[in-house]
Amino acid sequence: MSRRTRIPVVFSTEAYDAMRRDLCAAGHFDAGELERHRFPDGERYLRITTDVAGRDVILLGGTVDERSTLEIYDLACALVHAGAHILTLVIPWYGYQTMERAVKPGEVVVAKTRARLLSSIPIAGSGNRVVLVDLHAEGIPQYFDGSIRPVHLYMKDLTLPMIQRLGGDDFVVGATDAGRAKWVESLANDLGVDAAFVFKRRVSGDETEVTALAADVRGKTVVIYDDMIRTGGSLMGAARAFLDSGAERIAAVCTHGVFPGASLQRLQDSGLLSGIACTDSHPNALPLAGDFLHVEPIAALLAEALGPEGPATLRTDDTEGEHQ
Repeated sequence: MSRRTRIPVVFSTEAYDAMRRDLCAAGHFDAGELERHRFPDGERYLRITTDVAGRDVILLGGTVDERSTLEIYDLACALVHAGAHILTLVIPWYGYQTMERAVKPGEVVVAKTRARLLSSIPIAGSGNRVVLVDLHAEGIPQYFDGSIRPVHLYMKDLTLPMIQRLGGDDFVVGATDAGRAKWVESLANDLGVDAAFVFKRRVSGDETEVTALAADVRGKTVVIYDDMIRTGGSLMGAARAFLDSGAERIAAVCTHGVFPGASLQRLQDSGLLSGIACTDSHPNALPLAGDFLHVEPIAALLAEALGPEGPATLRTDDTEGEHQ
């Protein structure tokens, strides 16, 4: 196999085109090209214009909405049909993460049905893999079945510096709820600081209330970590609880900054937070970056994982490691 054919070629959904360029630059990967346009009735036309026969192919895209999810599926099927050697789906944002189990009878576990959809993509010559980033629920990779191999990547190497930068010299790492306790405690241990937790109960689909707090945060900065921020209701509830307990300042760090609608403005206007930092795993975050929101790119970490020195499950040589 020639050197050129061993270099992965990277495609992306439309929403992740900017990250595709950054990933290619960071990993010295080849950029795959697509022809796209829409028909008058709204249907999408896609055509792969880069030859992928016998090549390792990376398809980058998040399930940010139904159209994007189907774009991943359509492109993946076409890339396999075009002769991809190995197909690696890289999904920085896997939607429906809070619908990972049924609570009420008849609820659809959408995280599972989406995994089954992606598992049904035809298998490339030497296999398919899916790379998922900082999942809300550890069990989600188990929903992928058949011959596709899931890999869960953690963004701790980005998260720790973001927390340190917002926290300053003396701070505590906080959690929005006890469900994040294990991960927040791990971050706090790595940073050599204390961890603080709030306990809450869900009032409705988008509303929670704090019932207790476990920490001494008097006079300290609290940097709240959560894997994702959507509307920010849980974050504001935790921030109020910490401030009511004597904290001097509150900031927040997350991997996935979803921020639908005017949610980021609502967080800023609340006056509860001095700032937020997140990654660009969701395409909503980058256009919102500014003095209040700092956005850190993940392309370099993805490139490191996808390169020849990355995890055994992601190697693109002919003698791949066993699935971890």
